[in-house]
Amino acid sequence: MGKSRNARRDSAPVAEPVDGGLAQLIPDRDRARAWTLLVDGAPQSHVDLDDPAYLSFEYQRRLGHVIDLAAQPGKPVHAVHLGGGAFTLARYVAATRPRSTQQVVERDAALVQLVRRELPLDTGARIRVRSVDAREGLAKVPDGWADLVIADVFSGARTPAHLTSTEFLDEVRRALKPGGLYAANLADGPPLAHLRGQIATAAARFPELALVADPTVLRGKRFGNAALVACDHPLPIAELTRRAASDPHPGRVEHGRSLTDFTGGAVPVIDAAAVASPAPPASAFR
Repeated sequence: MGKSRNARRDSAPVAEPVDGGLAQLIPDRDRARAWTLLVDGAPQSHVDLDDPAYLSFEYQRRLGHVIDLAAQPGKPVHAVHLGGGAFTLARYVAATRPRSTQQVVERDAALVQLVRRELPLDTGARIRVRSVDAREGLAKVPDGWADLVIADVFSGARTPAHLTSTEFLDEVRRALKPGGLYAANLADGPPLAHLRGQIATAAARFPELALVADPTVLRGKRFGNAALVACDHPLPIAELTRRAASDPHPGRVEHGRSLTDFTGGAVPVIDAAAVASPAPPASAFR
């Protein structure tokens, strides 16, 4: 494939093998320079090159709320993104918090090359991309460097086991500044054993937690995404709740006693016992 298609409205879909499977870039017919990235049929990211502050996917909107609340509006931050996709959230940070310094860790080097070519980053954005394993890349972040660490890593539509443990969260805490935020995109379905275990794991390393998800997912009615937020300082629960409730698909925020009750006695996950998150059913992609 040659030069970038420049993401025009009449552009044809792009399909190319990457390390994780078959990547597809599907043009958004309602937005002139917007695309959806799929890998092996699983939606990964949506990005609008004309408006990088626009977040289409439900889970990305919720992570966007966390980014908005990580510091005063417009203030630059140091952000680490574990999992790159189409760099949607890194573009969002660059658009809403100019002069931020960001590191994206995306293991799939072929995917990074495809996205860079077809959906190029703003040349003025201070975004560095490393094509290494997420935990390996996180280990290279200096102690106390990050205001924000976002984990959105999927391999074959599942979060790898080594990114679900207390040892992984030890690395996250090491990289975060005091008061820095950790946010993770978690995917699970009934009986929500993985989600409950991830909350218990985060509770073993962070004193303050919140979970944002569609109420039907929290009730175990369907497979879906939940955004877990953690910090060593009190979280802006009221504002997070307000923003989640105002989304096109309103989310519910659980924290404190209700989140503890939701966890239901699940125990923290350690490296030796970690397993990948469950695979979504085929119906999740219809």
